[in-house]
Amino acid sequence: MRHSPEALLAFAEAAALGSFSAAARKLGKRQSTISEAIAALEIDLGLTLFDRSTRQPTLTEAGRAMLSQAQRILDASEHMDRLAAQIAGGQEVRLTVVVSDTYYSDRYEDTLAALEQRFPDLELEYLIAEHEDVLDLIQQDRAQLGLMAARAVYPPDIGTAKIAEQSEIGVFVGLQHPLAAYGDAEVPHAALRDTRELRLNTFVNPSGTNSDAHRVGSARRWSAPSYLMLLEMARLGFGWAELPRWLVEHFAAGQLHEVRARGWPRRVLVDAVWSRKRPLGPAGAWLLETMLAG
Repeated sequence: MRHSPEALLAFAEAAALGSFSAAARKLGKRQSTISEAIAALEIDLGLTLFDRSTRQPTLTEAGRAMLSQAQRILDASEHMDRLAAQIAGGQEVRLTVVVSDTYYSDRYEDTLAALEQRFPDLELEYLIAEHEDVLDLIQQDRAQLGLMAARAVYPPDIGTAKIAEQSEIGVFVGLQHPLAAYGDAEVPHAALRDTRELRLNTFVNPSGTNSDAHRVGSARRWSAPSYLMLLEMARLGFGWAELPRWLVEHFAAGQLHEVRARGWPRRVLVDAVWSRKRPLGPAGAWLLETMLAG
């Protein structure tokens, strides 16, 4: 840095307190040290920052313009020092969380607010993925923490814990879809098999995705890697889809009809997942414990 932090701090404090001597007392320096630092800064900048013709120095027009810049540099320097101390203490710089749309919590907003307050310098990234894609992102170290529909078996390098919140999955169609004509009556599975299914698919192992979760399927099938895309296709009338109820209520209230069929709606447990090979940092561990607390 061409301008020393000490000189910028002396300048900022003298401007705030209206006195070189007051700035010296606050900073624990001699007044001559403060005066020399400010004078050196003026020489470096080629500007007069203070009008010294009065009893108390006052900022010149150039001084007022430079003050805001000096404060930005001091703030950035303080942020850098704080971040360096946190990293040296083991805190991660960045936390990536990959989340399934099966997960929803009424405490979501409060949790993020608490995370921001506790880890103000953390860079947080959220990704959306389902099933094997969540595990792949964790295993590739693209994400550190994941939330996904629970499954019976996980790879040995994946740590898991059950989240307090559960999700409910129902079958939905557009309001003009033929299956909507059943109203509240139960739709036979044969009718579902004869109608296009909008099926969740993933990038990893697409042909086997969610095969055991489907109680009934259709040979006529469109697929997409996210529930939100399936919701939009269902809303447009292209077929029936299994969708998280909260997603429908938030993004398609009054625009989809819930199909009554044997086996639906069904509850879905949600697991938190992480890599056993790479322990979570302080922010990731705190977020995991908060979600497990329910």
